[in-house]
Amino acid sequence: MANPRPASSAPAAPPDGLPVPRRNWAIATIILAITMTVLDSTIVNVALPTLARDFHTSAAASIWVVNAYQVAILIALLPLASLGEIVGYRRVSQYGLGLFTVASLACALAPSLTTLSIARVIQGFGAAGVMSVNSALVRFTYPHRLLGRAIGINAFSVAIAAAIGPTVASAILAIADWRWLFAVNVPIGTVTILIAIYALPATDRSKRSLNYAGVALQAGTFALLICGMQSLAQDAVTTLASVEIAAGVALGLLLVRHEINRSAPLIPFDLLRIRLVSLSVVTSVCSFMAQTVGLVAMPFEIQRVGHSAAETGLLMTPWPVSVAIAAPIAGRLADRYPAGILGSVGLITLASGLTFLALFPEHGSPADLIWRMALCGLGFGFFQSPNNRTLIASAPRERTGAAGGMLATARLLGQTLGAAGLAILFRAFPLKGSNFALGVGAGIALMAAVVSVSRLAGTPPAQQGARA
Repeated sequence: MANPRPASSAPAAPPDGLPVPRRNWAIATIILAITMTVLDSTIVNVALPTLARDFHTSAAASIWVVNAYQVAILIALLPLASLGEIVGYRRVSQYGLGLFTVASLACALAPSLTTLSIARVIQGFGAAGVMSVNSALVRFTYPHRLLGRAIGINAFSVAIAAAIGPTVASAILAIADWRWLFAVNVPIGTVTILIAIYALPATDRSKRSLNYAGVALQAGTFALLICGMQSLAQDAVTTLASVEIAAGVALGLLLVRHEINRSAPLIPFDLLRIRLVSLSVVTSVCSFMAQTVGLVAMPFEIQRVGHSAAETGLLMTPWPVSVAIAAPIAGRLADRYPAGILGSVGLITLASGLTFLALFPEHGSPADLIWRMALCGLGFGFFQSPNNRTLIASAPRERTGAAGGMLATARLLGQTLGAAGLAILFRAFPLKGSNFALGVGAGIALMAAVVSVSRLAGTPPAQQGARA
């Protein structure tokens, strides 16, 4: 039976963003928080061999330090986004940041791999609190006329944090123990919490209770499907992987049946009925799949043509740098032009870059590789900000939390599917899997471009971009 339609209390925040200088403090807090949580998705990768050696365990077991964090985030994103609509986005962000900071200290002090993995799960739940309401807080921090610019800044921060994880980890490990990968979050997180108490905007609250049955079904669905896909990616098809995926699908069907007719569902079907929102979600998932395939496959391609691991890191740098350049520019343009056009141009550029990388000659020069990498980064950066702006701005203000949670879920789901699909391609094509994957990534990016441009058809001009 559907819930009563949520009611909202009197507005607790300025109707169109925060005044300066509080706005500047708020966006600084939002960026610090999202940077820390995204950075921790990749910062540990470099230390996995060290962790396996220090804890006297296998490399496969050490990977759970990464998986535990990612799975926890995916499970908790949508429930915490829904909770943000009920108790306020700033409260969810503050408590999430606090949990993330305390769990970071627990990770730094962990005496065993099991303890570290458990602490990473808790850290992932804290990170989900930050990520789930990140876009909602941006929307309520900036006036609507500057929303694209604000989302561009936010996208810039996410892109940089995701890209520099290995570099930051290498710098820390060069002068300190692996435990400092987590310990550095403690002082930064503490300062960020103190600023957040003053700066983050208060928002309206929905007068409804949290959907506990939906939370349980959603958590079970995501956990089983992700674990099943990872089993398929790492090993031959096993009975356990098949059972996990089948059980996840069954729970997913129950979840859809439970949520589909609710007025404010945990899985935001109400928002997915909005054409711009659903097409933007599909575009986002596909684009992050394509980007992940490219970023993970390229180190294998670069080293296959004779470059060292150190050179590989330098040759990969043009991609994130280009994203960082393009995202703020595209964010400003998104306040004036439709995301369907801007996003399609970006995705076609990304597809072109991936195609050129797939065709890169074995004895090509570093300069030829660099401009191809930069082309990919420019394309993705040009797509991301307009797409994010349209998705957030197309949702009713009282459902901004659900839209932000869906945006973060689309990003992580695309990254997870891209990584799992790439691992399957590596197993199917041991010698040329990375090269073949680049072509597949280009195809996915072109599909995303088609979906992106379809947002223009049948959509009133006032909803296509700047005034979505």
